[in-house]
Amino acid sequence: MKRTLFALTLVAAALFAACSKNDANDTNGNAKIRMHLTDGPGDYDAIYLDIQSVELTTSGGGPVTLTPVRPGVYELLQFRNGLDTLLMEANIPAGTIQQMRLKLGSNNSIVVDGQAFPLSTPSGQQSGIKLNLNQTFAAGGAYDIWIDFDAAKSIVQTGNGQYKLKPVIRAYSAQTDGRIRGYVFPFASLTTVYAISTADTFSAIPDPVTGYFRISGLQSGSYNVWFDADAPGYQDQFLSNVMVSYGMETDLDTTIILP
Repeated sequence: MKRTLFALTLVAAALFAACSKNDANDTNGNAKIRMHLTDGPGDYDAIYLDIQSVELTTSGGGPVTLTPVRPGVYELLQFRNGLDTLLMEANIPAGTIQQMRLKLGSNNSIVVDGQAFPLSTPSGQQSGIKLNLNQTFAAGGAYDIWIDFDAAKSIVQTGNGQYKLKPVIRAYSAQTDGRIRGYVFPFASLTTVYAISTADTFSAIPDPVTGYFRISGLQSGSYNVWFDADAPGYQDQFLSNVMVSYGMETDLDTTIILP
């Protein structure tokens, strides 16, 4: 009986060692990334983008092509004010991601005032949409990346009434994600919130029910926040020197847009 127990113990130990070794080999030299899709606001009913793959260029090896968990059409305007969707999850060679290319299919469209239009995306269909990240990933680490599509800046209406995608997309990680959040009332003021720095301008449209807004992926620094009321009779409001830090969320509480 003792010999049997001893033999079983040896087998279990050997299996445990083999599994541990295989687990170590799985993560050796690789980093795990989770890539999320999110969106900035745009004055459209819907934007449908056909995402087929993402190609990464890293310092740890050659190009790596990643396939989304669900290749195909995504409705971008669903992912606003901090909402996102998991686009892909994969192990990649550790190192620095120097560039990303978002490659699109041909099934892209936009809906404006209830009418659907094809969305021309020549650059996305050919070589891919370039994104710079310059984020280093250590072996054995797990990281989140957001691909932020700026709808307002990316859609161009041509002279013949058609729409073209000239993508303005940025990528950021949890390490480079500063955020501003708050609430705006009333929704009747039709307010757009802008966070303005010396380098760029970012925007959000508050939720029509809760009034909630969030602007993500901001660099550390000082911002001027402009509450731009588009409805007649309401007054714009401004906040100066709003400080943002990486990995932190600056809460502006509730802003009432006065008539």
